[in-house]
Amino acid sequence: MTSTTMTIRLEPDMKVRLDKLAEITHRSKSFLASEAINEYLKVQEWQLIEIKKGIAEADEGQLIDHESILKFWENKIK
Repeated sequence: MTSTTMTIRLEPDMKVRLDKLAEITHRSKSFLASEAINEYLKVQEWQLIEIKKGIAEADEGQLIDHESILKFWENKIK
């Protein structure tokens, strides 16, 4: 897979933390930053997909009433 170059600005303490992690793990700062961005994107994409699914379900009337949810959690606590 080909890659592209991107410049980012970091707060000084974040740069220090990245430097230390790169040294400890014997990985490049670029590798660690790329991995972190990839993980962030996966979570954000998943959340947006699930939110859209939930909105679509609500629009279709697939809702759970408050009383049912309350009973569910009360049973979990017992």
